[in-house]
Amino acid sequence: MIWAMVLAAGESRRMGEPKLLLPFKGKTIIEAIAESVIRSEVDKVLVVVGSEREKVEAKIKNFPVEIAYNRDFRSGMLSSIQCGFKAIPENAQAVLVILGDQPSVSSEVINKIIAAYKKTGKGIVLPMYKNERGHPVLIDIKYRQEIEKLNPNLGLRELVYNRPEDILEVKVRTSGVLRDIDTTEDYRKELEKGKE
Repeated sequence: MIWAMVLAAGESRRMGEPKLLLPFKGKTIIEAIAESVIRSEVDKVLVVVGSEREKVEAKIKNFPVEIAYNRDFRSGMLSSIQCGFKAIPENAQAVLVILGDQPSVSSEVINKIIAAYKKTGKGIVLPMYKNERGHPVLIDIKYRQEIEKLNPNLGLRELVYNRPEDILEVKVRTSGVLRDIDTTEDYRKELEKGKE
């Protein structure tokens, strides 16, 4: 069973307002991401919430997703990833970690990453656009305990550094895997670009 973990707990400090609730193509950013993930070939979806918990949950209450609340969301992204891995059941094979502020990541990209994992059995599968690594990142459940011990300053990068022999890079044709929304300028560009 392959789970998607959508990271939706951040404080949007650089944006100055809750970015996941901003409009994007007739819905909010979190709804756009939830739709892409649900349309993909993942088996289950977990959304990790934190800051603006009630508002984010209200936007996705009609989606077939499970919710995990990261009480420690102010500690940064790794705390949300660790919270999510704790909430995912033992029978999971792998977890696709999806950033909540990447609304242009398509179901097709997600499916390509899943297919590559199933074909090769590599433990860390990530998309590559023009020789640059992006998100989402698929991680085999065998790394659950290692993720618990990662350095918060490095986050998942530490796992990637430590396991070069178990990494598969999947070439994709969209720069959406590199683009996330941190600032008002990022948001404006994303609205212009949208899904390629």
